[in-house]
Amino acid sequence: MQSSAVFLDRDGVINEVLSDRVKFVNQPEDFFLLPSVGEAIKQFNMLGYAVFVVTNQGGIGLGYMTEDDLTNVHQRMTEELAIHGAVIDAIAYCPHKPHAGCACRKPHPTMIERLAKKYQIDLPASYMIGDRHVDMETGKKAGLTSILVGGREEDMRDADMVFPNLSYVATYLTGFQVRYKGKKASSARNELKK
Repeated sequence: MQSSAVFLDRDGVINEVLSDRVKFVNQPEDFFLLPSVGEAIKQFNMLGYAVFVVTNQGGIGLGYMTEDDLTNVHQRMTEELAIHGAVIDAIAYCPHKPHAGCACRKPHPTMIERLAKKYQIDLPASYMIGDRHVDMETGKKAGLTSILVGGREEDMRDADMVFPNLSYVATYLTGFQVRYKGKKASSARNELKK
């Protein structure tokens, strides 16, 4: 049986980036969880969604960090989320530099498709949540509902929905599940579009 999932971009959705405290997240000490993210991801877990992180990490290809550094950053993320009772089921990343021509870097849907195959995910009943246009484009290409959080106005054009942050998305999905309990999420969403 297929299940629904939430696919999350990392930087700008889960953690700070280009903030007063940190420019890029290349080491564990650069990782700062955004407010209420732990609680939001815990809510996704409680609603029965598989939760995945899909992230472009071109800093590896550019030489700013190693894959071991990234593993350590993700370990820190996992530990900080665990404090809130939140669980990430799997993390997929593209290590290639921008414009390298690889097939895995967003907006290609390869990372999502691989996770969906491995974990038997119903893509039309799932969500891509990100803070940039590339995330919205990736979600569309994978057949997901694309949700923009905290993004710029120019990134809104391809978003199916826009929310200020992940906490608002968790509240929306909670209400969605209550309203359409017992219906397959993809058919309930089609009903909403009528």
